[in-house]
Amino acid sequence: MALQENKSLQRKVRKSYMISTVSIALVLFLLGSMGYFILNALRAADNMKESMTLHVMLNKDINDETKAQLVTKFDEQEEIKNFIFISKEQAAKDFKEYAGSDFEEFLDINPLPDSYDVHLKADFSTKEAIHALEKRIATWDGVNEVVYQKAIIDQITTNLNKFTMLLLLFGCTLLIISLILLNNTINISIFSKRYLINTMKLVGASKWFIMKPFLGSSILQGVYAALIAIAMFAAMLAGLHESVPDLLVMAGRNIVYLIIGSLLVGGVLISLVFTLLSLNKFINMNTGKIHLY
Repeated sequence: MALQENKSLQRKVRKSYMISTVSIALVLFLLGSMGYFILNALRAADNMKESMTLHVMLNKDINDETKAQLVTKFDEQEEIKNFIFISKEQAAKDFKEYAGSDFEEFLDINPLPDSYDVHLKADFSTKEAIHALEKRIATWDGVNEVVYQKAIIDQITTNLNKFTMLLLLFGCTLLIISLILLNNTINISIFSKRYLINTMKLVGASKWFIMKPFLGSSILQGVYAALIAIAMFAAMLAGLHESVPDLLVMAGRNIVYLIIGSLLVGGVLISLVFTLLSLNKFINMNTGKIHLY
């Protein structure tokens, strides 16, 4: 009879351990997936910001020395990611391809000036930073004017900033909710062993002696949960790659490696920390009140 009860107890403990591990894995997978999509959305937003172009139109009589000075000044601006020189011949060719007509046939001249296409770093693609850079460049020797679609760029930057804030807020909310759920899951798992913990206290076991096997088990549980979450995450990526072949190229493999590493480290840390907190609560609980919990 005692043997049957012992086997039944072992089955309940294993079942509780498995449920807790799967719960941690599912939450890790959810956090990893959301982290992947959030990081990619932020990267896409940065790429959009960096694709905005300022056209720096040069004076028609500009000489090579002044052009060289402009290149030096462009290099010195921390806001500028890169810049490309567009000759007036190239500008005329681009216009012809875009408009489908050759204005030089009836003008006999090319009125377009040499110019630079300037792209900014994502951190400096705000309305204020762009306006400040525009005024600064406009004062340089050899620059005729700085042209860009102010209304469109202002609208894009405003909308992207709002989108980024909402995305981060959603991610933080999801993280907090997930951590609360994990804490409750692990707490329930430790709760099922509260009488075992209390018995060890009654026979004089030290706090560290009681905690050591639980903490060792929590580390393994975190690793198992992380491996399950990583397998689910890899399956999700495989499915996405099958339907959108260029997704991994656009997203970048570094983000994938970052998520996988975070899942492994996060699984161990979450399991270990929440197990430690739950153990402390039950070890420090008054023996006479443990049945009331």
